[in-house]
Formats: sequence, structure tokens, C-alpha cells
Amino acid sequence: MFAKRTQEVEPFLAMEVMERGMAMARAGTPVVQLGVGEPNFEAPPAAVQAAVDSLVSGETHYTDSRGLFVLREAIAQNCEERRGIAVDPDQVVVTSGTSPAILLCLNLLVDPGDEVILATPHYPCYPNMIAVCGGKPVLVPTGPEDGFVMDVAKVRAAITPRTRAIFLASPANPTGAVQPKQVVEELSNLGIPILSDEIYDGLTYDDAQVASPLTFTENCYVLDGFSKRYAMTGFRLGYLIAPAIAMRPLQSLMQSFFISTSQFVQQAGIAALAHGAEHVEHMRQQYAVRRRILVDGLRDMGLSIPIDPPGAFYALVDMRHFERDSLTLSFDILDKAHVALGPGRDFGEAAEGFIRFSFAASREEIEEGLRRLARAIPEL
Repeated sequence: MFAKRTQEVEPFLAMEVMERGMAMARAGTPVVQLGVGEPNFEAPPAAVQAAVDSLVSGETHYTDSRGLFVLREAIAQNCEERRGIAVDPDQVVVTSGTSPAILLCLNLLVDPGDEVILATPHYPCYPNMIAVCGGKPVLVPTGPEDGFVMDVAKVRAAITPRTRAIFLASPANPTGAVQPKQVVEELSNLGIPILSDEIYDGLTYDDAQVASPLTFTENCYVLDGFSKRYAMTGFRLGYLIAPAIAMRPLQSLMQSFFISTSQFVQQAGIAALAHGAEHVEHMRQQYAVRRRILVDGLRDMGLSIPIDPPGAFYALVDMRHFERDSLTLSFDILDKAHVALGPGRDFGEAAEGFIRFSFAASREEIEEGLRRLARAIPEL
């Protein structure tokens, strides 16, 4: 018998569709993958070279559990440059991707039965991680009609004596929503710790501006990393910026759970921060072009996207008129159009009937996926 908490972890349905598509491709049917958030760009060359040089020079040992101090210094400097907020390097913990940073925070803040508020549609892993820590996700719906902006009054009404944190994702997966500065400020003033997932910060369009709770409160935990902004998903490098008062218990958790993050990967992070800005801007500009191609192409087919997603690299498309659940529809599209997409059900009940498209794929893949989908829609 397995632990009860494992039964509360739902499958990642976008991965299920992707993996079936990969099996179809191995069997000889080419599939266009537009369902997962995997940048098709290479990592910054300086980051790759730094990892190679680090391995060759024998940097294959443990580091300080919080990360190399020079990397934590660079993250603190980058935080001040991007957010205009000075943080102490000793408030930074370097992790093997951003997911471990989330787990560190939840283990720090949540006891069994405690509650964590989050907007929905939401990243599928948030509720799973909360549940594994014994907590209860409390969902506050957002909608496409207002750009998936969080309603602070609804968040305030959801607060109970068991509320331990509010999850904020801006820009957000799967909606691309960027929360207005006023909303972020009002959430920060509710007196509840903010878990701010800022992994897509820097990937914004149409002059959208990302506001961080760090501007308004010290009771904030910033979750960030290199996967999306620097196209370094396989490096598994993330970090956490936390209040000074939380650093000692976070350090103890890091020591026990993960020991430390790979040394040569941390060197890649140092190089990315020092030399990757031009690379990031090139990717952002290309994503803006791909977003336009994808959104316009889907609208030309009569599909509903109420607003252009202002951040990240996703469009959540209303496909409820196909009159079937989103997982069935995703597999139908895969079978008939050979295009793999993300079922809305993955992102909570509020996204059922929607499908997530990613424009992190290449322009050629997006254009081919649109052609295939346009041919298949009449049959669907």
C-alpha cells in the first residue's frame, strides 16, 4: 500500500498527450508538439561553455547548501537590476530547478490541514505540491473576459485562520496573464505570505510590466530560475529569494532534502546572468512574432482568444463549442491532426473546455500545426 498523499497527485495531462505524440512519431507519424512549455532555443553559449569548463576543471563536488556565494551575489544583483529591489545574497537559496524551491517554501509554511490560496486556471503542479505537504489548495477563479486578473476581494474572502500563503504567478502558466501592479500591491498588503512564481518574468509583450511583491512586502518568497528566460530547462537551475527570518530553517531543509545544487550547473548560471541578456532579448522578440502568428491563426479559424496573452509563451483557447471534455478533444486533435496540445483540465476545473497552445515551439512548427488544425477542424 502506498502513502495516501501519492493518491492525491494527479497526472500531468499535457505530458500524457505529449508522450503519446512521441510514441506516434517513433511509429512513423510526425507530430507537431505545441502543448508543452519547452523553448526550442539553445541555452546561452556562455552558459554552456561555463558548464563544460567547470566539469573539465574538476568542479564536481558539493557546494554550500544555499549555493555558490558568487552565484547568490549575481542573483541578488540581477534582482536589483530587473525589479529595482536590493536583496542580500544571504537571502538567496539556489535549487535544482524552481520546483524544489516551491517544495522548500511549502514545507516551511504548511502544516497538515493548512490552506494555500491560488488563482485558477493554474499550473498543474501547484495543487499537487500543496497536497503532498498535507495542505489544502483553495482556488480563486479568474476568467478570460478580464484577462485572468485576480480579484482581490475574492482572495480576501477566501482567507481563513488556516491560510498560510497566497500563490501568485505573473506572468502565469497557462494563461499568460500579467497581474496589474495595484493587484500585486493589494495582495501583498493582506498580511499573508506571498509565494511569487516569477519564472516567466522577462518574457512579456506589448509593454506589459511585471510587478513583484518584493516591492511591497518583506513577507514574500520569490520563486525563479533559468529554465524559461534562458532556455535552460535541462540544466535544472532555480532559486528562491526569502525573508531573512526564514533563511535558517530553509537552509536546514535544503541540507536534508537536496544537499546542494550541482556545482558546474551553478557556474552556467553565473555565466548566463553575466552574458545572457542579449540572448534573452532575441528569444523574447522571436516569441512575440510567434505569438502573433499563433493567435491570429487560431482566431482565423473562429477560435476564441479574448485577449492577446501579455506574458509567458502560452495561449489558453476556448474550445467549449466542440462539446467534449478537453482531454478527449486533445487526443482527438492528436489522432486527426497530429498536433499535441495541452488539455485545459490539467489547469483546474476553471479551464475545462479550454486548450493550451504553446508558442515556445519554432515558427515552422507553429505554422505547420496551424495548417494541420485548420484541415482537421471540420472533421472535429
